[in-house]
Amino acid sequence: MEFVLSIWQQPVAKRWLCIFALLLGAWLVGIFFRRLVLPLIRLIVKRTPWLWDDVLFEAGVFKRFARIIPPLIFYNGLEYVPNLSERAEERLSSFAMAIIILFLMRAISAVLIAAERLQHHKTDRPIKGYLQLINILVYMIGVVVIIATLTQREAWPLLSGLGALSAVLLLVFKDTILGFVASVQLSSNDMLRIGDWIEMPSAGADGDVIDISLHTVKVRNFDQTITTIPTWRMISESYKNWRGMFDAGGRRIKRSILIDATSVHFITAEETQKFAEFRLLDRYIRAKKQELLEWNEALGKASPVNQRRLTNLGSFRTYAQAYIDTHKDIHRSMPCMVRQLASEGAGIPIEVYCFTSTTAWVRYERIQGDIFDHLYAILPEFGLRHYQKPTGIDVREAAFRSSAMAADVDD
Repeated sequence: MEFVLSIWQQPVAKRWLCIFALLLGAWLVGIFFRRLVLPLIRLIVKRTPWLWDDVLFEAGVFKRFARIIPPLIFYNGLEYVPNLSERAEERLSSFAMAIIILFLMRAISAVLIAAERLQHHKTDRPIKGYLQLINILVYMIGVVVIIATLTQREAWPLLSGLGALSAVLLLVFKDTILGFVASVQLSSNDMLRIGDWIEMPSAGADGDVIDISLHTVKVRNFDQTITTIPTWRMISESYKNWRGMFDAGGRRIKRSILIDATSVHFITAEETQKFAEFRLLDRYIRAKKQELLEWNEALGKASPVNQRRLTNLGSFRTYAQAYIDTHKDIHRSMPCMVRQLASEGAGIPIEVYCFTSTTAWVRYERIQGDIFDHLYAILPEFGLRHYQKPTGIDVREAAFRSSAMAADVDD
């Protein structure tokens, strides 16, 4: 006890012990607000019927304003520290005030974010660009005020000096300014994150984002090369971000099978009976037979040309749709259809449009391959042929048949 009293009687030790106690008290008050006051505010916010308080809390307004309290306590408590010289008090006060201004800037930024979210709930008229400009101005003015506070000078001369040097600053730091503005927009609009898969053909990028800095964005392509893109290009040029696909939980399959038009025909009674044995076509064939029977009976003794009949192409399209609908790896809550596209002289396109229940690349390709393996293999069962351009084997077989026919004629 005597040792403590002896230390307390020394002016330097007493001064530093008071500063330490002030720091400790400010830190404990900060913990008190984070652990007790903020959870209490959260409970109150959840129980109120208003929207604005929920938005303010989610934007972190209360949390950021709470961070101002500890440095504010330290700033106001310095006058009670004994044996503290005027110069030391000014320096510590300047440092505490700079921290207060920094946290105040972040709190104002959170208020602007909350204002944008509230406006989005009320109307579709965008004000985000204006709020971002205000946010940039707040940070610029705040930085100048912090510098003025730390150097213990007036802020207005610094602002006027920056205005006089603005032309030189714009020229020297052009890329930095462009990168800063781009970084703010990318972050504020949540346009790009590390780990996103992006495609940017103009920059030769197709892969995962591995780094986002002030000046560059690095993309590791799927061939393991790295493409470096200036950050400002990410807001001045278009690119595709696949994050939405991963968030949705389904990856699209959009591929066509080209059917040889010469293989399309009306199905016979035997073929109808055969298709009725398909588990996926049984209900369809029964319903269609009844529908066509009623339609054709209403025509009376009309020519068969005027009667409706089933086609092998329509039956295949229905089978493909039923196969996709019952596939265990197809996403049930996303669009799923098999449709016929316009023919452009290269067969009749039958397109499968659906989404897999996984976004993993390897599994997605396996699912897609299994589906089309089956559809290609089942084509002959419907009397259909896949359309493809003549190959060397086709040309040789045609030449052989022509030679054989010519030999027969000579004989």
